[in-house]
Amino acid sequence: MNHFSIYLGLAGLWALLVAMFAVPSIVFIAHLKNLLDTPNGRTVHQSLTPRLGGVAVFAGFMSALTIFAPLGNGVKELLAGCIILFFVGLKDDLVSISVAKKFVGQLLATGVVMIMADVRVTSFQGILGIYELPVGLSYAFTFVMIVGVTNAINLIDGLDGLAGTIVLITSGTFGYYFYRYGGPMFSNYAFVSVCLIGGILGFLRYNFHRASIFMGDTGSLVCGFIVSILAIQFIELGNKTGQPFSSAAPAVTLGVLFVPLFDTMRVFILRMAAGHSPFSPDKNHIHHRILAMGFSQISTVLLLGLLNVVVILVVINFSGLGNLLLMGILAAVSIVLSVFLGVYQSRAARRQVASS
Repeated sequence: MNHFSIYLGLAGLWALLVAMFAVPSIVFIAHLKNLLDTPNGRTVHQSLTPRLGGVAVFAGFMSALTIFAPLGNGVKELLAGCIILFFVGLKDDLVSISVAKKFVGQLLATGVVMIMADVRVTSFQGILGIYELPVGLSYAFTFVMIVGVTNAINLIDGLDGLAGTIVLITSGTFGYYFYRYGGPMFSNYAFVSVCLIGGILGFLRYNFHRASIFMGDTGSLVCGFIVSILAIQFIELGNKTGQPFSSAAPAVTLGVLFVPLFDTMRVFILRMAAGHSPFSPDKNHIHHRILAMGFSQISTVLLLGLLNVVVILVVINFSGLGNLLLMGILAAVSIVLSVFLGVYQSRAARRQVASS
């Protein structure tokens, strides 16, 4: 176990240093070649800023993982999926691509881990009386989960440091339990978590407000994909070993991913209710609404990070209640939060009309 911990520490440190030293070079080249993100009506930033921070995260994560980690139990296929999404995101950051092309990239990456490595959710662990899933349903649910979580992380990348902070919290939580309870089957996913944490920390050094570089789709798609695989393997850890939360692992996973999943579901519902495509961009994300209340960017990021941590602590401490009760609590929190944001938004709109 001592050797394992040393290798974990070295892997995280390697990823941190590679990412931290790569960013200044990426910023320099991006300005030199005019590879900059232009502010528009949807963005919060007001100056030309490079979007290629994901290159540094990817470099730190990939190099550390291949040097220090055992690549069994789907980790090798996870790396292959990351490479696919890296190039999809890189092209989008440089020349912009359609949602359909992004989806094809996600389909390929998901297919690699599901089919080649058989990484999938195999059981609902008693939710609605459902236990072992038929193979077809297992593949379908896993596909929806990977694409959903990947895009949830991608969509929440709207403020300096926000996506990186959420990824740190989620991967840190999953990584801790893989380290403690992973055993021979899942302990190498502790390396996946630590390498991602190192890469993100090196990047966040330059990404907090005012950011000199953004994560871009290169980073958010790769990070979202990695977090989705960590979530699936965390559920499977509970299913196959009974640790650490036994059959409550699915509900705990939802709690760990609360902020990005809540934000994505909320904006999709609002867009469809307004008759728009769920993928049409707007300024209805939770971070936009908190900014509109008068909070600064840093305060908003810290507030959303704190919200995610509080929800994680709740689901961990009350995991004994079981999946249905925990999911009910998460649904109630989501409804209360949605109503609060909606009421505040309508009051703000009325005040704006009255003053004009």
